[in-house]
Amino acid sequence: MHIRSFVTRVAPLTAALALLSGCAATIDQDGLEQRTAQAIGRPAGQFTITDRSEETGGRINYTANTRDGKAYRCYLYGATGFQKAMSFGQTPHSDAICTAMAGGAGKGGQPAPAAKDSGAACNALLRAAGRC
Repeated sequence: MHIRSFVTRVAPLTAALALLSGCAATIDQDGLEQRTAQAIGRPAGQFTITDRSEETGGRINYTANTRDGKAYRCYLYGATGFQKAMSFGQTPHSDAICTAMAGGAGKGGQPAPAAKDSGAACNALLRAAGRC
């Protein structure tokens, strides 16, 4: 009887702790950098990740700062411990979604115009915008 009363007291506490610990994203720093590199088109190691914060449900918000002074505000969804447990580890992390911050590119925060080329990658919209 002594073991049974111990189990009935500890079981609810263990379940509550398991649920609470399952809310944090499980992606590691390397995974975050790899997904960010893909999103911003820079190799890992050419930028730093700052201002990282996590929301409930596994959303991670952060800023990627490149060596040449550009800044991107990014987010991704990392599988939580609970999601991984419920899917036997088969829940993937999302890709990173990044937006260039104003003032981080070209003059006045506007993207620098594309280099003039032979027209191979130029279409009517790019020509009308003066980008080729």
